[in-house]
Amino acid sequence: MSERATEEETTEPNDGGGAVAWLPDLIYTGSRFASGLALVCDEAGRILRLSLEEEITCRIVRLNNRALLPGLVNAHSHAFQRVIRGRTERRGGVEGDNFWSWREMMYSAATRLSPVDIYDASRMAFLEMASGGITAVGEFHYLHRTSEGHEYDDPNLLAKEVIRAARDVGLRIALLRVAYARSGYLTAPNEKQARFIEAEPEVYLRHVERLQSELSADDGTWVGVAPHSVRAVPLSYLREVIGFASAQKLPIHMHVAEQPAEIAACLEEHGRTPVALLDAEGLLGERFTGVHGIHITDVEARLLARARSLVCACPTTERNLGDGIIKTDLLFREGVRVSLGTDSHAQIDLLEDARELEYHLRLQKLERAVLSEKDDESLSSLAARLFDCATRNGAHSIGASTGALELNRPADFFTIDINDLSIAGASLDELLACVVFSLARTAVRDVCVGGKLIIEDGRHALEREIVERFAALQRKLWN
Repeated sequence: MSERATEEETTEPNDGGGAVAWLPDLIYTGSRFASGLALVCDEAGRILRLSLEEEITCRIVRLNNRALLPGLVNAHSHAFQRVIRGRTERRGGVEGDNFWSWREMMYSAATRLSPVDIYDASRMAFLEMASGGITAVGEFHYLHRTSEGHEYDDPNLLAKEVIRAARDVGLRIALLRVAYARSGYLTAPNEKQARFIEAEPEVYLRHVERLQSELSADDGTWVGVAPHSVRAVPLSYLREVIGFASAQKLPIHMHVAEQPAEIAACLEEHGRTPVALLDAEGLLGERFTGVHGIHITDVEARLLARARSLVCACPTTERNLGDGIIKTDLLFREGVRVSLGTDSHAQIDLLEDARELEYHLRLQKLERAVLSEKDDESLSSLAARLFDCATRNGAHSIGASTGALELNRPADFFTIDINDLSIAGASLDELLACVVFSLARTAVRDVCVGGKLIIEDGRHALEREIVERFAALQRKLWN
């Protein structure tokens, strides 16, 4: 138990022997911070209620000098890319260095990782997520085969290594298994993509079904489908994959409108932009999340809104790659829900991604509070919209039941030190704005998934081992 967390028994344990009341100084109720409330969860780690301290009749865990908030949800991750952090930050003699030249450097790592390497890289990424308050992740997983392009005896071996890493850290994971059929329209095969390719939809779907049969949301793991992009998946293949997922009610994620070159290729092949094509084919829907969605028009934003689809923004990666600035103001105006992802893991800090949605637009438009509700001058309004992107919207995007501290949801939360240098002195009215716009990662102290602490007082029990093994992997890959 954390040195700042203390346990005590009440005299009348009417909630049953397994119930626990988590009692911080402050708790985020979904609209404001309140004091004197405890989060009570049952033995299975599901939320029973928020209770006043004097009403608690079960074991109490006091979280002193803490504020408690719902766990963050990372809706878009490529965990293995954690190994290339800091290694692409040079021009390398490439004229017009951009996403496409970065991609070649990423491939150099992807082709050399063994199954155990993928486990170690993923565990490091997930540890860093947990340490920042993330309790659930959508893993957009596209490493399926051997480096030579052969199928493993278990075609889901690499996916299972990623899932094992998430379980060992303690995160919930939606394994968004990627469909990748080709290098692009009228494009020659790229041998560096050999690990990605499953050229026939029947093969891909068979592997999805097999993985689906072996996982259970009850233990924090489930499957979604992820057609990589219109560039990488022909239309007939795309129809089969999304039709299957819609019938199974699975999350559907897809890279959409990240790059102008992607849009140009789609226009050449289909005579429509990616969003317009998906809409015309009836492939958008409330379980569909378009990842990035940077280069969309006003009309396309309305198409997404009409279909009740989401967009997952990854602003840290998007600025790292020079992709462009997502039009979050347009999406909000049309009523499109926006979730957040850390994508390539150039940095893993979901609250930084939340604030960048606003800050990037400030630089572009030369004004402040761009994403505020019209005529709403409260301190918490803008912060609450951005915090929802990192919690509620992310949970909906990946099909998780988390994202809010509400009855019957899992007790997934994180705590922050209210005396941390980054937020010290904030009043109740200011605290959420300070959390969203100013919180340092050092402020995150405890992280709980399903009523069980996975981070206590800023530390994970396996942190030393995870870091040491990751450091050894980096030496093997790059020295």
